Amino acid sequence: MPAAAINTDTRTGPSFGLGNRLKRVLWLVTWTVLCRWTPPPLHPWRAFVLRLFGARLGRGVHVYSSAKIWAPWNLELADAAAIGRGAIIYSQGRISMGCRAVVSQGAHLCAGTHDFEKPGFPLLTKPIRLEDDVWIAAEAFVHPGVTVGEGTVVGARSVVVSDLPPWTVCSGFPAKPLRPRNRGKLSADARDN
Repeated sequence: MPAAAINTDTRTGPSFGLGNRLKRVLWLVTWTVLCRWTPPPLHPWRAFVLRLFGARLGRGVHVYSSAKIWAPWNLELADAAAIGRGAIIYSQGRISMGCRAVVSQGAHLCAGTHDFEKPGFPLLTKPIRLEDDVWIAAEAFVHPGVTVGEGTVVGARSVVVSDLPPWTVCSGFPAKPLRPRNRGKLSADARDN
């Protein structure tokens, strides 16, 4: 159970204390008032606001205004990482994205769940890690505790329930490796641009 959780019985009250809940309300109001309406080119402004709430962001990150981020203080984005339109970043636990990692529109990263084997279903958080050059395609779902290896592409609407190896193309429910991804061609294309 995370340090911020105060209640092990979700039937009798919230998992998080009043301070955490008030901080999330302030975050939601701030994002809605200062960022939700902003046009796509204002990525630096949205990054500034995320940093005010504890997000650790590298250079050149792109977070779209319609992205839903539960707790920015549990979010880390390396250089040039991107979170697309309508993506849900349910960061009850730590979520980190490597350099150039992309979460496409409507995708959902979920770092919180409940222990259904215990009375009261206490909250469990498990970190999600997307390594460098990962692409989570549209409307995919990534479960708590998953690491997606460097360079891996997860197909649209896939459900990722366990770690995925580097430099593969994965898809399905649950997501499975389909084929290797050509790392050499990607490196050559990057040099040409």
